[in-house]
Amino acid sequence: MGILNVTPDSFSDGGRYNRLDAALLHAESMVRAGATLIDVGGESTRPGAAIVSSAQELDRVVPVVEAIAQRLDVVISIDSSSADVMRESARVGAGMLNDVRSFRREGALQAAVDSGLAVCLMHMRGEPGDMQSSARYVDVLAEVRSFLEERMAQCVAAGVERERIVLDPGFGFAKELEHNLSLFKRMDELQVLGRPLLVGVSRKSMIGGVLGKPVSDRLYGSLALAALAVAKGAAILRVHDVAETVDAVRMIHAVCNAQ
Repeated sequence: MGILNVTPDSFSDGGRYNRLDAALLHAESMVRAGATLIDVGGESTRPGAAIVSSAQELDRVVPVVEAIAQRLDVVISIDSSSADVMRESARVGAGMLNDVRSFRREGALQAAVDSGLAVCLMHMRGEPGDMQSSARYVDVLAEVRSFLEERMAQCVAAGVERERIVLDPGFGFAKELEHNLSLFKRMDELQVLGRPLLVGVSRKSMIGGVLGKPVSDRLYGSLALAALAVAKGAAILRVHDVAETVDAVRMIHAVCNAQ
């Protein structure tokens, strides 16, 4: 899953792809590099990020989704918590709804049900603007698992087919470095939930915290975590550096599938 942020303030590439032509070119390059999903986001969810209006998010996201759907053979994922954005994106060609708030905003769950699309539920406490103040756990893996299990049950009860659900542990969301590392180490235990796992750690602060590297110099740390995520059962890797990650995953699969 290639990341396409059409925002002015995302932590890694904010402002680079918030013009339609630049966004489409980047999507094309990621598909050529091997991405089978493109995750389009119009609201930054970095720690401390401000909430944007649905109208502003619609203006950023929908034209990009429509353009990609018309030109590229790729599944388009929408990184949004807004019911309006979900509905409009589904109408113009989106294939997946990826909500960091797990469809808890007003109208979001019904929009997901009505869309018939795949959905991704992510663990987070609070809002991106204040989530790090909620980073307190006794057992981070158990608490993340319990949240995802409960939220999945609520979505199924509302009418989302279980087979449409993907789960995201939410690395970096309301979690300090030690929480992220412990959660990653034990991530394979989330397989008991019986749904595919999406892992998004590309260029994140947990890499900077270990390596002392700025965002622009976290490729190798990102690739190390991508390889570990595959080994621990991740089905989808949400990444900035598609070509490099595809190479790493292909080598893992070649070894694992050897006679």
